[in-house]
Amino acid sequence: MFRNYLKTAWRNLLRNQSTAFINIGGLSLGMAVALIIGLWINDELSFDRYHHNYDSIAQVMQSRANNGETSTSDMVPLPLANTLRTTYGNNFKYVVQASGVWQHILSTGDKHLIMNGRYIQAQIPDMLTLQMVSGTRAALNDPASVLLTETTAKALFGNADAAGKILKLDNKMTVKVGGVYRDLPGNTTFGSLAFMAAWDLYKIADPNLVKSTGDWGNNSYDLFVQLKDGADMKQVSAQIRDAKLLNVDAESAKLKPAILLHPMSKWHLYAEFKNGVNTGGAVTYVWLFGVIGVFVLLLACINFMNLSTARSEKRAREVGVRKAVGSLRGQLILQFYTESVLLALLSFVLSLVVVEFALPYFNHITDKSLSMLWHNPAFWGAGLIFTLLTGVLAGSYPALYLSNFQPVKVLKGTFRTGKMAALPRQVLVVVQFCVSIILIIGTLVIYRQVRYSQSREVGYNRAGLLSMEMYSATIHDHFQSFRNDLLNTGAIVDVAESSSPTTGIYNTVGGLKWTGKNPGLNDEFAMVGASMPYGKTVDWKLVDGRDFSSAFPSDSSALVLNEAAVHYMNLKKPVGETIDWWGKKYHVVGVVKNMVMQSPYEPVKQSIFFINKDVGNVLNIRLNPKVGPQTALGSIEGVWKKYVPEQPFDFKFTDLEYQKKFDAEQKVGILSSLFTGLAILISCLGLFGMAVFMAEQRTKEIGVHKVLGASVLNLWLLLCRDFVVLIIVALLIAAPVGAFIMNGWLQHYSYHIDLSVWLFAQTAAGAFTLTLLTVSYQSIKAALANPVKSLRSGE
Repeated sequence: MFRNYLKTAWRNLLRNQSTAFINIGGLSLGMAVALIIGLWINDELSFDRYHHNYDSIAQVMQSRANNGETSTSDMVPLPLANTLRTTYGNNFKYVVQASGVWQHILSTGDKHLIMNGRYIQAQIPDMLTLQMVSGTRAALNDPASVLLTETTAKALFGNADAAGKILKLDNKMTVKVGGVYRDLPGNTTFGSLAFMAAWDLYKIADPNLVKSTGDWGNNSYDLFVQLKDGADMKQVSAQIRDAKLLNVDAESAKLKPAILLHPMSKWHLYAEFKNGVNTGGAVTYVWLFGVIGVFVLLLACINFMNLSTARSEKRAREVGVRKAVGSLRGQLILQFYTESVLLALLSFVLSLVVVEFALPYFNHITDKSLSMLWHNPAFWGAGLIFTLLTGVLAGSYPALYLSNFQPVKVLKGTFRTGKMAALPRQVLVVVQFCVSIILIIGTLVIYRQVRYSQSREVGYNRAGLLSMEMYSATIHDHFQSFRNDLLNTGAIVDVAESSSPTTGIYNTVGGLKWTGKNPGLNDEFAMVGASMPYGKTVDWKLVDGRDFSSAFPSDSSALVLNEAAVHYMNLKKPVGETIDWWGKKYHVVGVVKNMVMQSPYEPVKQSIFFINKDVGNVLNIRLNPKVGPQTALGSIEGVWKKYVPEQPFDFKFTDLEYQKKFDAEQKVGILSSLFTGLAILISCLGLFGMAVFMAEQRTKEIGVHKVLGASVLNLWLLLCRDFVVLIIVALLIAAPVGAFIMNGWLQHYSYHIDLSVWLFAQTAAGAFTLTLLTVSYQSIKAALANPVKSLRSGE
């Protein structure tokens, strides 16, 4: 019996090749989108699950109240680790301190590589269950050892065993490779590390670390823990809440510091905190693309439903004959389900081919390394279930509708579907249009938001500005000579040191005093230490006062504020204002326009710039616009090698670094436009199929109209009118839904666009244009047909 169903289903596909092509094409595209999104979601949901102790690992964070708001940070004071070990030690198996993830120079022989790494305590290999390739997992107990990833080891030593080899770290510390561990997957938090260095090396790299041992006010360190078996994450988090509060002075206690555990399961997808509450994060995009995948697949299923029921009169006689010879309704339902499942299976096979070719492009956009899980039985099981569900979903309405025909009416020739029979199809078409219109609105809003933020005034000149991290103190110690040599090449306008690049803030500070300060204000400023030529180098925009100048010896205690700081401090006449910074008096000499150094979507943070002779983190270089970039870079590299031959000439163009701030939104925009385009294509395929069917169904009506003198334009309007009405209904439904969804998305950004009427007008114009272009070919073809043939053969 089932074999007979398959034969009948196959013959029907061959008999209606155009319909089958539209259905298989649409379904395969829909299934391909769903598969790609499914692979991406699986990668996101499995983030960090590589580690065996995934469920018991957490990062220690702290929340602090500040001026009515609560901020949450992953940076904590150094003595907190010892407090957790001693006071709360019964809850923790491991307590591991770590530095931030920074770039370092690893050197051996004439190889000098810049790699991401961090100083970290010795228990981390056991906590993360690292898979050792060589050496020992206890290597970081040696105060002068490092652990390398397999890739890093090969980059430095080729195929030789790296364990026991000697390296130079940042050109000043001689270290031994204590072990090599297998590369962590890309979807792990620690996967970006090229190496891990012993914690004791941090004390050499940063002498201030020793001073911070008992300093509860210096929040500059990462802290990771692994709970003991049986310990509950929430309960332990509640127990350690006051671990810092009980150890700080009365002034710091006003900030109400609260310690909390952020589980590894939430590091990637739930990284955002607002007012002390974990509100979400990247999980928003998981939901977003998950919904898009479901909707795109739904559009393809709707095509199948519509085209199957639209051709009901063509198959009515078949149903009548089958029922007349004894077929039960259940058997007919099974027959139609077999057809839809067969079509879904063919579509699934084709979708696998599409996914295989599309994945490299998708990986390039998303910075992923996704691949088809050909050898994973779970994938094939899920694929089979997915295909069956798609087939059942697509075939459910046609199966139930077609199997309900009355054989007497059908065989007598009195069966007609009637206008009401078209109503479900019209509803499904409206649903298709609604989904497509919402996706179009979303894509337009994302692109406009990104363009709006990109066009924001940044307060300095990004063009021709370079930044370089300084891993060695050599240039800082000989900065004036270095600067003079660079100026003598004619390749630059100027060069300056700073504590932060123009695209980020490394330091914040509070506890400043000024005239008129609100006694209850817990102030916090972004602080940028710099050398004298900083303003000229970055080409910031003065709005009041003057720039730093070596002509004024008193500028060693001078400050330049940005406009946000002037507003924050409520200064009427900022120039000349005296500010007490931890007991030392500073005077304001100038005010500059707000420099967008952090998120371009958020308000600029109140910032203070000061002269710091000890600063040496970042080198800022302004290229001479009259000299070609390649020539200028060659001249700069020559001077660079003269002073630090052991350090790679690694520079970053500021304008490119600034553009990276838009990467996440641009990726979402590209993927949204891609999936929207596919959704529109699937909808247009279904629309075209419906237009073909309607033209066939109304052949005789068109012939009569033409004989009575109707023009091609009249007939075109007649055939397009029904679709235009459906578009209008869909717009009335989708526009407010799309506006509601995207307005909620925009609220995540303080600096955002407003939804304008023109955006919806563009969407409406695009929807009408696509619809008319899709149906016009078939409409005009039908209108140009010979009416004599239409009246002779039209049904």
